[in-house]
Amino acid sequence: MSTTDPMYYWDYLGLDEVLGSQRLVSGSGGREPAHDEMLFVVTHQAFELWFKQILWELESAIEDLAHEPVPEPLMGQVVHRIERIVAIQPLLVQQFHVLATMTPLDFLDFRDELIPASGFQSVQWRLIENRMGLPPTQRLRILGASYTSRLSEEHTRRLERSETEPTLLGVLDAWLARTPFLRFGDFDFWAAYRDVVETMLERDRRLIESNPSLDEVVRRQQLDAFETSCRTFEPLFDREQWDALRAQGKRRLSQEAFLAALLISLYRDEPALHLPYRLLTALVDLDEGFTAFRNAHAQLVHRTIGGRIGTGGTSGHEYLQAAARKHQVFTDLFDLATYHLPRKELPALPEDVREQMSFRYVD
Repeated sequence: MSTTDPMYYWDYLGLDEVLGSQRLVSGSGGREPAHDEMLFVVTHQAFELWFKQILWELESAIEDLAHEPVPEPLMGQVVHRIERIVAIQPLLVQQFHVLATMTPLDFLDFRDELIPASGFQSVQWRLIENRMGLPPTQRLRILGASYTSRLSEEHTRRLERSETEPTLLGVLDAWLARTPFLRFGDFDFWAAYRDVVETMLERDRRLIESNPSLDEVVRRQQLDAFETSCRTFEPLFDREQWDALRAQGKRRLSQEAFLAALLISLYRDEPALHLPYRLLTALVDLDEGFTAFRNAHAQLVHRTIGGRIGTGGTSGHEYLQAAARKHQVFTDLFDLATYHLPRKELPALPEDVREQMSFRYVD
């Protein structure tokens, strides 16, 4: 078609290629194809198209957030990209509801002809996980082998290369660690927060010790539970403990980045922190949305094949449910609520800090 020809909808969307790409294996050799295989193919192709869009948004967000410093106009763009992915995620889950109209018997009409092809071979899904920041060491192994073991050499190289590329978690950590309000002139948020926490914990300890309604057994149980709660705060104030948790994979963010995220979360009402707080919220929504996607996938597989082994040779729904728990990336952001304080007990921000956090317009 000439560049001077008017654009035609069918050609613009490449619908000859898109609508001609559903090749049903059950219809080979002159046989009548299994009716529900078309639904199976179209749904999975739709998944891959949405994965392509998610990667498009994700890579843009990583590129923008990787600037040092991040230009202010780009912050709104980063948040918008992540929130768009969050809006796409319910569509992915809804597709499983459509696919569930295919009964187990319908699937058996063509299932054996798919072996060993499997959703585990979705390169785009693995790229999404890698660009999010899921490290290879955190991944579940597939029958003791790497997640790339079922892929072609070309796709294996692409995924291994993506493991060395910038990740959303990585650029977020660097951006958070540069937060300027943790120490500002004479104001040290870290020290002020620690003073409030220690006062709060000491008050709670005295309440347990002096509560006349508790017998000694219950009092000891509550004090033991209280000591456990106190220990969760210790790594916040001890870099060595925090770094040890990171080395064990129990923390993902650096101590500086986590503290910055905590400050943003606690003082989110300050104008300068509105957009950073939206970003943190969107990242929690993002992780939650992919967990919902994995769980929905696991439930569909259980419903469709029961306890059978998946076409890729794994334990089917059990593997998927385990991945939903283990493959989260932004778990540190979920844990922020552990360290929240009531607004009335938050360290007061000095006036010059509050002024810097405000939106000021000068004529």
